[in-house]
This record gives sequence, C-alpha cells and structure tokens, in this order.
Amino acid sequence: MKTKKVICMAKYNLHGRKFVSTGNEKGLSNEDTIFHYFQDGQVITGKYKGGAIAEGFLVGKQTADDELELLFHCITTGNELRAGQSKGKITAATNGQLYLSFNWNWLNGDNSGGLSFYKEVEQV
Repeated sequence: MKTKKVICMAKYNLHGRKFVSTGNEKGLSNEDTIFHYFQDGQVITGKYKGGAIAEGFLVGKQTADDELELLFHCITTGNELRAGQSKGKITAATNGQLYLSFNWNWLNGDNSGGLSFYKEVEQV
C-alpha cells in the first residue's frame, strides 16, 4: 500500500526565517539568542544559540495555519543540559514580518515554564 505525503498549505511558513526574543521572563533565551527555523510541509526544525545558550536544537510541527508545537533542547554556556516543550502562535505585521509567541515548560530541572515572544529579524 502506498502512502501519500501530506502537504501543508499553511498561511505562514518559517523556512529560512530568523527570530530573536522580545520577552522571555523565565526562559534562557534573550535578544542575543538567534533562532533559525527550517520548514518542509508541516515539519519544523531549527537551531539556536547566543546569550546563555551554547547550542540548541528544536523539532516540531505546524498544527494549523498559525499554530505550532515544538520540542527543544540545549546546552547552556554553564554546561547545563535542558529540554522543553512549547505550543505557539504565529502572527504577522502588515509589512509581512512574523512574530511568534509560546507557552512553554521545561521537561527537566524544575519543570517551570512561562510565556515567550519573538520577532523576525531581517536576513543578513
């Protein structure tokens, strides 16, 4: 039996886009942390580093035109290994710049969480 590849015709696509934090009160990322996203259909992957993050990776899926779910993990500059999960929303300004907001929590350590906000930065 052949399987069909599901193609997501989402309103927003994160492929090749970069983001920085605009608010992350309880998290590790800040304005020095660059998130670089890749997307193929519904599948989202990415990497991030900067600030307190020595190296980080994420994987997830786009669940609706403007929603996504991610699992993420990183090693901090203090050599701490952290992992977490998040559910997010994608919005756009009239100029096409994308914004992300996440409700997230750690899966290790103190299992705390919070809200975080990100804006797209121009490609350099």
